[in-house]
Amino acid sequence: MHIYPDAKAVVRALAPDEPIILNRPHAAARAARFFVQKFPGKSLYAVKANPSPDLLQVLWENGVTHYDVASIAEVRLVRETLPGAHLCFMHPVKTPRAIAEAYHKHGCRTFSLDTLEELEKIVAACADDAGNPATDLKLCVRLRVSSEYSELSLASKFGCDLTEAPALLQATRQHCDWLGVCFHVGSQAMTPFAFVQAIERARAAIADASVVIDMVDVGGGFPSIYPELDPPPLEDYFEIIHKHFEALPIAYNAELWCEPGRALSAEYSSLVVRVEKRRGEELYINDGAYGALYDAAHVGWKFPVKALEDDLIKPEIGFSFYGPTCDDADFMEGPFLLPEDIQAGDFIEVGMLGAYGAAMKTGFNGFGNAEQYVVEDEPMASLYRGDRVLPASDNVVSLR
Repeated sequence: MHIYPDAKAVVRALAPDEPIILNRPHAAARAARFFVQKFPGKSLYAVKANPSPDLLQVLWENGVTHYDVASIAEVRLVRETLPGAHLCFMHPVKTPRAIAEAYHKHGCRTFSLDTLEELEKIVAACADDAGNPATDLKLCVRLRVSSEYSELSLASKFGCDLTEAPALLQATRQHCDWLGVCFHVGSQAMTPFAFVQAIERARAAIADASVVIDMVDVGGGFPSIYPELDPPPLEDYFEIIHKHFEALPIAYNAELWCEPGRALSAEYSSLVVRVEKRRGEELYINDGAYGALYDAAHVGWKFPVKALEDDLIKPEIGFSFYGPTCDDADFMEGPFLLPEDIQAGDFIEVGMLGAYGAAMKTGFNGFGNAEQYVVEDEPMASLYRGDRVLPASDNVVSLR
């Protein structure tokens, strides 16, 4: 694969008609080393954020050995790409066949659940041909916690209530060699306090159940930088998580896990699009709601953008985008700040799309092609370079 210095070099060389995804392996490698070295426990990569085999290989080569898989397709992908990886099937609702294949064929031993029915399903699917139960299961009971400090909620779909958790923990303990508690505070948690609340809920559940806990998985939610979303340093998250984990009533050798997806992959990719038409302050571009810009359309995510033409000299103003399909819903309100004199034929780079960007692309309406290239420059923003200006303290819930 040809490697380019930056997005402008790609545009000059190719003048592409279709969107192009630009990957930065060095950025993903840096993020992986940061978590491996600084998080006070085990970091699992949440594969759903970006299942690119190339990215999985970069993370593996930089110390990420455990992978949070949410479907049998992800189980197969990671096992094929990384034969030595530790698979953790963390979707709380799975089919019996998916569980059985993951356990018997792919060596997965770690499963999450949030109901007694799911526990029974896992136990039955992992039994041997004679019906003997598995003796090496690692089971994680998922708790429902608040997402109030996160930009995208994950509080309503999965997780058992505190009133249900003690009985489920007790029942699960009878069927596993190793018992964990897990939760997810929501995507893009903008304060470490989000984890304090969740860990306190875990404390209550563990105390009421009076069972030995071997692992606490604080899930994902670790943020990246976007316009208007400038989080505290990740070290602050790690510090407060470790402090509260140490105070839990758990086994002396209990493990601490986390499941970063966005934080490991956001800086990996950007997207180059072309302006096909301008109508006032609306730009018609060749990717959109059914492509890599799904989040920009459906949840109003404001990705960083920059024009790639050298002759645009007027001040920046806010634009909205229309994608290439015939659907009116293919609309991204923004505002996206670009030079006032941008016009049809110009190219734009959209940054921080490594998480949930390429993974969300579809072929709807015949649009969806996107070649991928490697570039050597830095992502538009980074939590890991060490040159970041920290956000004002009044944007952060006090930790001390």
